Amino acid sequence: MSRAMNRKEGLPRIESAGLDGWMVRLFERIDEENLAWLGALARRCEAEFGAMLVDLVPSYTTLLVVFDPLRLSPASARQRLAALLVDLEPETVAAGGEVRELPTWYDPSVGPDLERVARHAGMSVEAVIDCHAGREYRVFALGFAPGFAFMGLLDERLEVPRLDTPRQRVPVNSVAIAGRQTAAYPAVSPGGWNLLGRTAARLFDRDREGFSLLKVGDRVRFVPVDRATFERQGGNATPVEGHK
Repeated sequence: MSRAMNRKEGLPRIESAGLDGWMVRLFERIDEENLAWLGALARRCEAEFGAMLVDLVPSYTTLLVVFDPLRLSPASARQRLAALLVDLEPETVAAGGEVRELPTWYDPSVGPDLERVARHAGMSVEAVIDCHAGREYRVFALGFAPGFAFMGLLDERLEVPRLDTPRQRVPVNSVAIAGRQTAAYPAVSPGGWNLLGRTAARLFDRDREGFSLLKVGDRVRFVPVDRATFERQGGNATPVEGHK
């Protein structure tokens, strides 16, 4: 892997992740181009480790490689990973991924942080909606909860920190932002992201192959819809708890 930036930052770097895993850190900064490199390394790991591979967990900048410690020692696994990194090149197919459209109702009743985000950005609520829905996002990683997709990169104008005090209960399908990321909650859970609205899409389904609607590498568009359309598509318009 030959990137001058990475050499200066001591990357790629293999970090311990317990007795049965190594974390391969390829980058320090989030960038859509990272996916092509992470995908290439994942394919190499699948071929190299074979049945000794337990799991691969990609993120924005890293790939967690989990192996069977009864069949492969940590030292041997690390040695194999180091060899895979020597001439790593990005995948050309990683720019693909499925295109997913998430119909989203943007409204303060289901997106109680919408107006505050607008004030923070110095924009109207309508401009915030147009800005959030006006670009295509890539799924960088799945985590936090089954089906929870971390997507980016958000327009810099909408960059806001997480809430100081996370909500104890975020409704299912809530569309949210934090930093330069966006996501939609696949289930009711605690959460500290800023809520802008709610999607009618079924993000997690145990009867669906792979369960999660969104996969790493997918491209996602949030499509604004009105309340009537949202409810007709199966969306739940119950206001967020505490909203007046």
